[in-house]
Amino acid sequence: MDLLGAVLQLANTKLKDNNWRNLDQQHRRRIRQFQCTKAQTVSLIQEESEATRHTRNPSSKMDYSSPCGCSCNMIIPPIIYILVCILFFTSSVCPAHSLESRNSSHQANQTFRPGEESQKLKTIRAHLTKVNKPAVKTIQSPDGDTIDCVLSHHQPAFDHAKLKGKKPLDPPERPKGHDTTGILPEEFQLWSMSGESCPEGTVPIRRTSEQDILRANSIGRFARKLRRPIRRDTTSNGHEHAVGYVTGDQYYGAKASINVWAPRVASQYEFSLSQMWVIAGSFNDDLNTIEAGWQVSPELYGDNYPRFFTYWTSDAYQATGCYNLLCSGFVQTNNRIAIGAAISPTSSYNGGQFDISLLIWKDPKHGNWWLEFGSGILVGYWPSFLFTHLRNSASMVQFGGEVVNSRSGFHTTTQMGSGHFAGEGFGKASYFRNLQVVDWDNSLIPLSNLRVLADHPNCYDIQGGINRVWGNYFYYGGPGRNSRCP
Repeated sequence: MDLLGAVLQLANTKLKDNNWRNLDQQHRRRIRQFQCTKAQTVSLIQEESEATRHTRNPSSKMDYSSPCGCSCNMIIPPIIYILVCILFFTSSVCPAHSLESRNSSHQANQTFRPGEESQKLKTIRAHLTKVNKPAVKTIQSPDGDTIDCVLSHHQPAFDHAKLKGKKPLDPPERPKGHDTTGILPEEFQLWSMSGESCPEGTVPIRRTSEQDILRANSIGRFARKLRRPIRRDTTSNGHEHAVGYVTGDQYYGAKASINVWAPRVASQYEFSLSQMWVIAGSFNDDLNTIEAGWQVSPELYGDNYPRFFTYWTSDAYQATGCYNLLCSGFVQTNNRIAIGAAISPTSSYNGGQFDISLLIWKDPKHGNWWLEFGSGILVGYWPSFLFTHLRNSASMVQFGGEVVNSRSGFHTTTQMGSGHFAGEGFGKASYFRNLQVVDWDNSLIPLSNLRVLADHPNCYDIQGGINRVWGNYFYYGGPGRNSRCP
């Protein structure tokens, strides 16, 4: 109102021969008349957009009637009063109109138009209905997750046309040379530490929320890895790796023990993971992969816990595949493990170390690819019909870490593994140990030609080795941005 005072002062100077009290009364009368005129003008404008505002907030019933109990027929005032009128028109004489304008501007900044926002929420809720199946029991996890115990034959996999009306398969024959010692303890995920469990005949599924999908910005992006090449002789798309791999033969599975940490992830749209890849096909549109391990992904889960995950694709991450049980694909058979749930405990620097053993292998009888967690705990399987090249065998197996570097101009501080370089060794650097592959005879055998490669060794590196206790192993990881990785 400082500018309004200046105009009034100017009016007082020009009319200094008049009595101030009379002038003040005239001003008050004309200002009151202007409020009536303004209210009518605003009403006309607002009536034209009333339908739009009503769509945005149907419960809002705003009164656009004049705030004055007077007749609004007036003659255009002198120039001074025109200035006063303009100032009043742009001020907050009618607060409801100003507030509505600010709210409209704020909503425009959010890029949500009423119709679009409504349709988006409808689409999200329809997808949630599809993904979140009816539960016979619900368990609240200490980390905030909701775990639904869903009948095995109602899980998302059985939405697939080739699985409708069927039930999960019986366990297959394990590979020869499989060691069943060292069974994991009952509680190795946070959700199960309360002592609650899912009944026999059900599978535990982490419930998906609206917030989970909104973080991904679209349903098409949700639960999907962005398409990018995995080829080890190139680096692009911000995905950086430190991996050991074998190629040049036919592989029917792989096994490894993976050290579990909780690396720092610098951005919601970055992740850090450690996993196995079972790969077939070229590195073009026909790439087939099966993946399992642990990951920290704020975008997917909304927190920084390391979580057990699976993934698959048959067309290089384009239209097929997803994480965990978030689409029709992986068939879970276990009622003790929730894919996508947090792993506990985790390793600590210069302290206790914790690792998980994962085995992926192709059932010789039915051709499906099975997943085992620990030593002897079957999680489930990927049906062979999901794939093209992997219906036969894999042509490459990879083990190691991957991060997303979304920074421009400087490197991300997202950590891989423990966040420390391979040279620091046991208790400080993260590791993979007991690396094996499954051969044509369904036998687990040691690796004979393991190669190691880091895309950006100044940011994340890797060092391989072999000994009698750990067999083939490697240390890997790093802090990301540092003095050698600016």
